Amino acid sequence: MGDRLAGRVAVVTGGCSGIGLATVRRFAQEGATVVIGDLDDAQGPGIAEEVGGAYVRCDVTDKQQVDALFATANERFGSVDIAFNNAGISPPEDDSILDTDLDAWRRVQEVNLTSVYLCCKAALPYMLEQGRGSIINTASFVAVMGAATSQISYSASKGGVLSMSRELGVQFARQGVRVNALCPGPVNTPLLQELFAKDEERAARRLVHVPMGRFAEPEEIANAVLFLASDESSFITANTFLVDGGISSAYVTPL
Repeated sequence: MGDRLAGRVAVVTGGCSGIGLATVRRFAQEGATVVIGDLDDAQGPGIAEEVGGAYVRCDVTDKQQVDALFATANERFGSVDIAFNNAGISPPEDDSILDTDLDAWRRVQEVNLTSVYLCCKAALPYMLEQGRGSIINTASFVAVMGAATSQISYSASKGGVLSMSRELGVQFARQGVRVNALCPGPVNTPLLQELFAKDEERAARRLVHVPMGRFAEPEEIANAVLFLASDESSFITANTFLVDGGISSAYVTPL
């Protein structure tokens, strides 16, 4: 156990799996009280009990539920110091623009981008009243690169998260609130494992472009979130925080 987040209250959306779950556990290890927003009623309460926090069922595309999530954190634990707005989807029907229909486009935008807008909108008043806070929004390395194996709405949504985070970081910098965009490379999560299972060739095409020759583990990304949440990153805001194994800098990768 550490104390880098001692006394802080953190809200994590999508906290029942993948990067979110690893971050919930990492935050708790460093002394934070964590409120998990997710739709996984089977796992959520047990995870909250494990870390000594709380679970709130939350559809992140629903403004009332998002507002209630952050209100619960503030009313039950006294503040909202950290918001890790992480929930997202990458469904198979989001593909090339030629094959992705409007309903699929809209669904990904709602979950990946509109939810971040709603979470930031809900968290900011608490942080501004306190005069402090750290917001970390999950974007992606695809927000700064293009891909021939496209997931058009996912890529566009993550570009939107990146741009919005940058603007909020600038807007609220002098009021004590930092906002950064976390941009992970490919991560060994259930989403990626599903891609491997369904289309091994497509997944392999991603791996070959990572200079480190492997995908990230969720815990490695969680360590980056911890840094952005902590006072160790006190002069970092409006930042594109790439944790991508070098993929966004690679022209040719090692053999």
